[in-house]
Amino acid sequence: MPQLSQRISTLNGDGSDGWGVFYRARELKAQGHDIIELTIGEHDIGTDPSILAAMDRAAHAGHTGYAMVPGTDDLRREIAQRLSQRTGTPTTADNILVTPGGQSALFAAHMAVLEPGDSALYIDPFYATYPGTIRAASGIPVSLATRARDAFLPDADMLRKTALQHGAKSLLINTPNNPTGMIYPRDTLDEIAKVCRDQDMWLMSDEVYDTQIWEGAHISPRSLPDMAERTLVIGSMSKSHAMTGSRIGWIAAPEQVIERLIDLATNTTYGVPGYIQDAALFALTAGPELEAQVAAPFRRRRDAALQVLNNQTAVQVIPSRGAMYLMIDIRATGLSGEAFAYRLLEEHRIAVMPGESFGSAAAGHLRIALTTDDDLLLDALDRLCRFAARLIAEKTL
Repeated sequence: MPQLSQRISTLNGDGSDGWGVFYRARELKAQGHDIIELTIGEHDIGTDPSILAAMDRAAHAGHTGYAMVPGTDDLRREIAQRLSQRTGTPTTADNILVTPGGQSALFAAHMAVLEPGDSALYIDPFYATYPGTIRAASGIPVSLATRARDAFLPDADMLRKTALQHGAKSLLINTPNNPTGMIYPRDTLDEIAKVCRDQDMWLMSDEVYDTQIWEGAHISPRSLPDMAERTLVIGSMSKSHAMTGSRIGWIAAPEQVIERLIDLATNTTYGVPGYIQDAALFALTAGPELEAQVAAPFRRRRDAALQVLNNQTAVQVIPSRGAMYLMIDIRATGLSGEAFAYRLLEEHRIAVMPGESFGSAAAGHLRIALTTDDDLLLDALDRLCRFAARLIAEKTL
């Protein structure tokens, strides 16, 4: 057989990525075991029936053929209006490309700005696909480690040094953040923006959790001075409207960037099905009430989970101000996040993601997805804490 390309063969790098815990949990579940799954960011409520009804109407009305590759005019205008209202940054339909989900938008954004061999920065901890997405665009992924004691916020001096050292072409950030739940404050974003301007870097801002804000406010860096011309914003209907399987998202960027990205879409995805775009348009025009309804379970579970976690001392919780996750520090047990997660699964049938799944900066941590029934979640957290306390006690014997 002819040899595969280096690009595809090296997409995910080397070594364990911690996802073995997730696959083991699914294997046990298939064998009939009851598993409390707190792993991936998949809503347990499903897509709202009104959105599915809109999708059904659009399909039966005949919107099942080729749709406009950049996105339907109505949907692009609605997304532009949404961003203008939320960020105060003037946005038109010409600034928007509709994509098959946020992941496709991440890939397209890096394809737009990277030459083969360009260095592209991203913050560690990170969403699992970030380095692979950069490699897929023939870039060289360079991580910028953060620290738990700094709430995993990036340090501006380290960012500047890393950018200079590698001659970085771009930086990818994610706020509200997966996996940490942090929201980048204005001063952090101002520092990031200054480095990008000073080093003439592109900024990719993954904002798919912008409707899940528990404390503080979400600020899009595209709204900061002189940043609209160098920022590509990734958005998605997956988290805001529980439309994960519908695969619909967008990129907001300068018009000349969108023009070139339309060329890319024409030669790759050829757009998004029209009936799905119509359902997304219905969902966006349904107003903030529907978004609040989708977000409500995660706010409630986050508050209840913090009550459990703040009433014990075996593990420490990282401040969570947004998104559907909690990050827990289990280093006092002496185990890695991966080792702890495997034992928790095998001994207690509770599945969580080890921090190592999201980069070396999160080693010794766990990511908890708040995506199951409230009572099951709180029971799992209580058992997790008691398990950690037992491990700490055994270590001191």
